[in-house]
Amino acid sequence: MSGLKTSQAVDVQVRTRGPVPHGAAPYAQEKVLTVVDHLSEPVLAARVKLTQALAASVVNPATAQAVVDVNGRPVRAHVSATTMFEAVDLLQERLRARLARVRRHAGRGLRDGGPVTPWSDTPGAAQRPNRHHVPAEERGVVRHKTFLLAPQTPEDAVIDLEAMDHDFWLFTDLVSGHDSVVYRDTRTGRPRMASLGPLGPEREVAGEFSVSTVPVPASTVAEAARRLRLTGLPFVFFRDTATGRGSVLYHRYDGHYGLITPAR
Repeated sequence: MSGLKTSQAVDVQVRTRGPVPHGAAPYAQEKVLTVVDHLSEPVLAARVKLTQALAASVVNPATAQAVVDVNGRPVRAHVSATTMFEAVDLLQERLRARLARVRRHAGRGLRDGGPVTPWSDTPGAAQRPNRHHVPAEERGVVRHKTFLLAPQTPEDAVIDLEAMDHDFWLFTDLVSGHDSVVYRDTRTGRPRMASLGPLGPEREVAGEFSVSTVPVPASTVAEAARRLRLTGLPFVFFRDTATGRGSVLYHRYDGHYGLITPAR
């Protein structure tokens, strides 16, 4: 593992997995450094992971992921391609777009300025990794993460959603105190919010995203898994009957499920 330095003395750490071609790691370092060297904010860390799949049947066997810590806020990009060098080029484009989008949101807020570009129209959106197919009867919850959900406004939650390039972001609404989630509407690509409880008639939500009026289902994790299998959705947000808290069960890229629950 090695690092190249910029004027900010950023050490881009690169990890590889699988038969990553020779020269791909320093190439990724150079591409990420080109992006972060133009930032005015201090870059505290930068990590890249390159993964080359072994299976010949994988459509895009090369995946590249980067996480850059910009003054305490992590920003993530994740892409896939047919070759590793193509994936790194796409990663550079996607990371640059993620950083610009987060800075724009954080600087003006969702209530100000012009319309937000739909996520599906941002560079690299079409090159996100495909999920491996695992037969429904063989899928299981292979990872369970528990987080202390810091109270946030929906607007701040959307910024974190954008920064981490995720399908959803679980948080506790600052005003209502309810466990909530923001995600991208599959039809418009724009942010949408769901919550365990009403926001209240006095609450206004930024016009750039909408609020779901469909009640959040109460279920066990096993029931949530059945719903995920039946709907084919990337995730389900539900009230866990065992804890009463809002939780998310989601499809992982390896074809299995991941579970995110709030810390009590």
